[in-house]
Amino acid sequence: MAGKGFTVKKNWDNPREHTMPEGIRVPAEMRIGPVTVSPATVLAPMAGVTDTVFRRFIRHASVFTGEQRSENRDQEFAAVEADVSNRQSGCGLLMTEFTSADGLSRMRDSKRRRYLTFYDDEHPIGAQLFGSNPQTLAEAARIVQDTGFDTVDLNLGCPAKRVVGCNGGSGLLRDLPKIGEIFRAVRRAVTIPFTVKFRMGWSDAHIICVELARMAEAEGLNAVALHARTREQGYSGQARWEWIAAVKQVVGIPVIGNGDIRTPEDAAAMVEQTGCDAVMIGRAASDNPWIFRQIGQYTETGRYDLPTFADRHHMIRAYFEMLLAEAEATKDLPRDARMGETAGKMKQFATWFTHGVPGGARLRKTIYQARTGEEVLNQVNSFFAPGPSSAPDDSENRDGLTLAETALACD
Repeated sequence: MAGKGFTVKKNWDNPREHTMPEGIRVPAEMRIGPVTVSPATVLAPMAGVTDTVFRRFIRHASVFTGEQRSENRDQEFAAVEADVSNRQSGCGLLMTEFTSADGLSRMRDSKRRRYLTFYDDEHPIGAQLFGSNPQTLAEAARIVQDTGFDTVDLNLGCPAKRVVGCNGGSGLLRDLPKIGEIFRAVRRAVTIPFTVKFRMGWSDAHIICVELARMAEAEGLNAVALHARTREQGYSGQARWEWIAAVKQVVGIPVIGNGDIRTPEDAAAMVEQTGCDAVMIGRAASDNPWIFRQIGQYTETGRYDLPTFADRHHMIRAYFEMLLAEAEATKDLPRDARMGETAGKMKQFATWFTHGVPGGARLRKTIYQARTGEEVLNQVNSFFAPGPSSAPDDSENRDGLTLAETALACD
């Protein structure tokens, strides 16, 4: 597969089915330098996905206060000590879309806003950069720091042909000396925590993740995140968690595990099998935006709820309303600085959010025929309310994952 472009797959190849390990939980917190990540869960940076609207959507969708009731309405969840569960959000650290350091250093301030805008409720938040020139990456990291981000991250994992062709992303995995130069330049340029996300190596014949992690620690980086696949794998095949364990064994800085986490069971199993300090979740967050909340709920109670039909309606409507509000708020900016991107992005996410919804194919068909964001939202509301006849009866589980209407309000 070397040399080809890669598309992020929304399915997994023969995914392992994990049961919840006895007594194993995702850690309550992780420290990246002075930054506390609580709980130890991270939203992976995803191009075209993790803009400010999606990040805030995930952050608020993840809120778990411990005050919900179980399926037995007479039995409330037991209270736990504050250090066991994050009481604010099930997602501990948000990450931006990966951003070109070359472009960031050249683009005008209005366009930078498109990539670097964030709101107060997104802290802690990290910005991810890609590129191959040490000085340019250092300058971009200074911009990130001056903008107010909590951390800056270097992308050494993207397998896309256009990125690799510029020796960025996973393309740099073939040049460890150059990575060392970048580490030193960026580390000298900023005082905020500096992290790196990388793959195991270019191919099975060129696995360098352990050596790279050692070098990151030696050059003063504050944490490493390993997507346990090679560049040649792209997003196919099984993530090989044993390499996360191998990295954890050789460094003292925090290790974040990434790859094939679809459920709270998977997250707990990764922690058990690798000893990683935190888990990073990408693809699963876009079709199960409750996953961080489910992990937080399991951490506190030992169980978690599945989304109801009504929960899905609320989530889709809330996210789409946030997109529409952001588009309205930025409509007077230059085109390349606007956010929200309503109709097209709504159609993209409708495919993911309606996965498993009875009659979802019918909804997707009507959405694809809509021409405006408002039309898409109207189709969603028409489909869910009062609900298609094929919808399951969720009247006995209304306390499951329902959020207050204000929880996902756009700023």
